[in-house]
Amino acid sequence: MHESTIHRRREKLSKMASGLGLGEVYGATIERIKAQAGDKPKLGMAALMWISHAERPLQADDLCHALAVELGSTTFITDNIPSITTLVGCCQGLITVDKGASIVRLVHFTLQEYLSAHPDIFSRPHSAIAEICLTYLNSQQVKALSTLSHDSRKTPFLEYCSVYWGVHAKRDLSDSARSLALELLKEDYGLIPTRFLFAQARCLYLIGPHTFFCV
Repeated sequence: MHESTIHRRREKLSKMASGLGLGEVYGATIERIKAQAGDKPKLGMAALMWISHAERPLQADDLCHALAVELGSTTFITDNIPSITTLVGCCQGLITVDKGASIVRLVHFTLQEYLSAHPDIFSRPHSAIAEICLTYLNSQQVKALSTLSHDSRKTPFLEYCSVYWGVHAKRDLSDSARSLALELLKEDYGLIPTRFLFAQARCLYLIGPHTFFCV
């Protein structure tokens, strides 16, 4: 999508906000996102979920790779990775990208407040994020990585998954995430996902009620 189109959408949001309350503007825009054709509603709402519930600011590559993960699949398909331009378009002006740092953000802090005040917009977001992270860590592509030749630029989503899957799982652990976590923790410690996990994670959460430890 051209910058001029994105700029026009932001101007439209601004004009709407001058005549309506911000909550009404955000609600109407989210309904427009859901009314788009094809995969755009799914991509747009998933992008908003990730940005609003992530544990740290997401870079464009983090977000694009996250949205390419197919739950239940042991294969990460790179052809599924959307462009950040596509995601910005799907979100109808509600997200923006910092050009310098390539950080993807909500268009305004009041949008975060709106989403927090309407938790029913997303269904179990922390559980969904944990499942996506664990699906990625259990993928054949990640398991096959070598600690000797691994280039982190090719797997930008690996750091977020390794460090934060446990944080999201602790907040809301689904049966699917529990199974995926047990599968990951069974793996040989020589595998790069597990090494990365133990080297980088602030806290590693085991799969029992209130049972976790920090490293």
